[in-house]
Amino acid sequence: MEKMLEGKVAIITGSGRGIGQATAKMLAREGAKVVVCDIDAAPANETVKEIIAGGGTAIVSVGSVSDKNYPDQLVDLTLKKFGNLHIIVNNAGVTWDAMIHKMSDEQWYAIIDIHLTGPFRILRAAGNFIREEAKKEIAEGKRVMRKVVNVMSVAGTMGNPGQVNYASAKAGHVGMIKTLAKEWGSFNVNCNAIAFGFIETRMTDEKEKGETATVTAGEKVAIGMPKKVREMFINNIPLRRGASPEEAARGIFFLVSPLSDYVTGHVLKLDGGLDM
Repeated sequence: MEKMLEGKVAIITGSGRGIGQATAKMLAREGAKVVVCDIDAAPANETVKEIIAGGGTAIVSVGSVSDKNYPDQLVDLTLKKFGNLHIIVNNAGVTWDAMIHKMSDEQWYAIIDIHLTGPFRILRAAGNFIREEAKKEIAEGKRVMRKVVNVMSVAGTMGNPGQVNYASAKAGHVGMIKTLAKEWGSFNVNCNAIAFGFIETRMTDEKEKGETATVTAGEKVAIGMPKKVREMFINNIPLRRGASPEEAARGIFFLVSPLSDYVTGHVLKLDGGLDM
């Protein structure tokens, strides 16, 4: 049976672990050639190794989406290696929390840069290629659909105490994808966002495990949730559980597959009913 993403080329940021990793594997199983991007080399390389072992095609790109030079390098690498680009999933993310009266400028700008400025720069870097390639395809009577999915959070639609930086960045994706849907619609590009609730990753694991995440090249922050906060979140979800990374990846897969060819400018909530 033909795979749904056969011949497609996908960039997925933050795909060394968690939702991004599950998405990279899923898209590769469906035939996409995947560029696995992560700030940490070891998990990115491991993800690529697993994809190749499963018969898929993938390469590694190590870098931070908050580095102003990285988006151009990422797009250039993708086009040099695969010669095309059909799917961009802006998934890279981390949290660096504090109540607003305690939040530093460094915390604010670091999270805004990772979650909002980085995706903007990646899409800008890809824009000329996507537009020019689409013009040629349309002139030849072809309709080749391309896909942009920005990963956001219900924190961006309902807010969350201690996360004014993260919630503000995620809310910004609504304006970004709706604007891009209008700018790129005539070039056969579907631009959507997916808003996750509680997904079972290291970001939502019990804080007592002592996990850290890289924010910038020189900055690591503690991640995870206190046990009581985890329980509170889960108790507020009508389905009474968090989603697995694979369940989250299925939502992204829908938005990058032909199943969503007439869906654009949309925010899909995958949150078990948390924000309703």
